[in-house]
Amino acid sequence: MADDLWIIGASMTPFGRFPDRDVIDLAATAALDALDDASATIAEMQTLAVGCLTEAPNMLGQRLQKQIGQTGIPVYNVANACATGATAVRTALLTLKAGEADMALAVGVEQMGKMGLLGSAGRARPEPAGYEPSGRYGSVMPVEGILGTQLMPGVFAQAGMEYAYEHDGVGFEQFAKVAEKNHAHSALNPLAQYRKVFSLEEVMGAEMVAYPNTLLMCCPTGDGAAAVVVCTGTKLKTLDPGVRRRAVKISASVLTSDPYVESDTAQPDVSTLTKRAAAQAYEQAGLGPSDLDLVELHDCFATAELIHYENLQLCEPGGAGDFIDRRAPWRDGTTPVNVSGGLISKGHPIGATGVANLYEVATHLRGEAGDRQIEGARVGLTHVIGLGSACGVHILERATS
Repeated sequence: MADDLWIIGASMTPFGRFPDRDVIDLAATAALDALDDASATIAEMQTLAVGCLTEAPNMLGQRLQKQIGQTGIPVYNVANACATGATAVRTALLTLKAGEADMALAVGVEQMGKMGLLGSAGRARPEPAGYEPSGRYGSVMPVEGILGTQLMPGVFAQAGMEYAYEHDGVGFEQFAKVAEKNHAHSALNPLAQYRKVFSLEEVMGAEMVAYPNTLLMCCPTGDGAAAVVVCTGTKLKTLDPGVRRRAVKISASVLTSDPYVESDTAQPDVSTLTKRAAAQAYEQAGLGPSDLDLVELHDCFATAELIHYENLQLCEPGGAGDFIDRRAPWRDGTTPVNVSGGLISKGHPIGATGVANLYEVATHLRGEAGDRQIEGARVGLTHVIGLGSACGVHILERATS
């Protein structure tokens, strides 16, 4: 059985829309950048795990190898809804834990185009006033595929309204404050799909998608990739001091699905799934929510982020409204949440998201996040949820020496 596990390389492409690049281009860019960040080569990798929802049946990992190096190693192609990227990372980690490898590469990528994967319609909509081009590869993408009250918009709208009904101090304004925060955070992230700051009034006054989520409270579709190089603690000891100094410990890696329960509705339970994964992760890491210096959680809609404050134990039961009202999850608050801009503003290329969250937290723990750096960050948590169902939670710690 392998010893402790570490991230030694991490990368992320800008998120946006890149019609002049295909999914292999995006994945290769992230993979090669992560290898370079780890001072490693593809020849040193003993496992490759690639997460992509739209290309899962098409042997994407093998096609990626043809671009970055075919070495004959095992390749795992992963699809697990919005938890796809996190599942690819966990797949790579399991090969390390099993003793089958001591170094592995995990990649998450998606090129979504105009697909309506996040909602009930795929019709294009004009961008809200104020959105500007972002990223060195091209302009940002319109918000598409999130219209209507069926599928994901309706699921998370209903979950938010149920929480508001059950708890005082939660309403339209509290949900809107989540999006206000995340748009403000993304202005400091050069890789974010959108980098425009919006006032609370602008968020609340935007076109309504599925009450209480307006257009500015919904994640967009987009293109992008992220990658991490992981290794065992034994392997880490053999690497250069510079690599060891920047290594980030993976203290917990958890993947859950819903248990069977008797129910009169097919409505997914977006809370129980996360609560179970978080509890397991805290136990595995030997840490608690009070130890966290930052959190990247799955804010596909503003309502989702607010209810996940409680699901991840970041606030007391019923306290999510007060948590956002007192600005606790802002980057200068007590528990910074989605300092990257989150899915709402950083973007949500589905297969890339889970890996990009790990990139973001690892970058802060390394002290390399630039203007958005959370000073003194030592412990961070990442969370993704794919309804269907899957939930991935990872807890990372800064190296102590």
